[in-house]
Amino acid sequence: MSTANYGRVFAALKQGCPQEWASYTRHDFVQGLGDGSLPWDCFVHYLKQDYVFLVHFARAWSLGVVKAETLDEMKTCASTVDALVNHEMDLHVRACAEQGISEQDLFATREEVANVAYTRYVLDAGQQGDFLDLLAALAPCCFGYGEIGLRLAAEAAPETRYKDWIATYADAGYQEAMSAVGVLLDSAVVRRLGEDFQSSPRWAALQERFRMATQLEVGFWDMGLTP
Repeated sequence: MSTANYGRVFAALKQGCPQEWASYTRHDFVQGLGDGSLPWDCFVHYLKQDYVFLVHFARAWSLGVVKAETLDEMKTCASTVDALVNHEMDLHVRACAEQGISEQDLFATREEVANVAYTRYVLDAGQQGDFLDLLAALAPCCFGYGEIGLRLAAEAAPETRYKDWIATYADAGYQEAMSAVGVLLDSAVVRRLGEDFQSSPRWAALQERFRMATQLEVGFWDMGLTP
């Protein structure tokens, strides 16, 4: 199976909550994408909610430009916003257009409670915390989808109808963007906490940010299974 290296800090955060990470990246919804067993109405429901999620997620990444301390940090955050708004959201628009759902309908989608909980948690991390709080809350979505995309590209059933979704996150462009985010996370943490970052008094709080965001990802998949 193809794997990706998203950096030292992400590896440490993931190792700090292995059960939650497995529940997220190997959720029944994810497995259904891979083997094609996920009901189409569940997928469309997920796409509509994820479109709204990405609107808030882009806003959260925009906060990164405000919280950044260096020009390189600002550039990576700005390019990530561009990737979200001008590229990833196209998948949702195209898939839903096939079902007669317009982009205007997507933008007007009523948020589910699980969506509100997750997006507001991430936005709060950026508004109330610093740059590291924001990155720790953003990281599970970014890197988790990258891992899922690569794994499913290697393991998915040839007949699954979700090949386009899988290809979006296995694509070299997405993987390169996530590698850049991994570099950003490593450099930001080392800049603020030092090379031995796990010994910093801040580390436990960042680990908890990451763990909570990962649990909220599990809740998002759960929501997707109940259209």
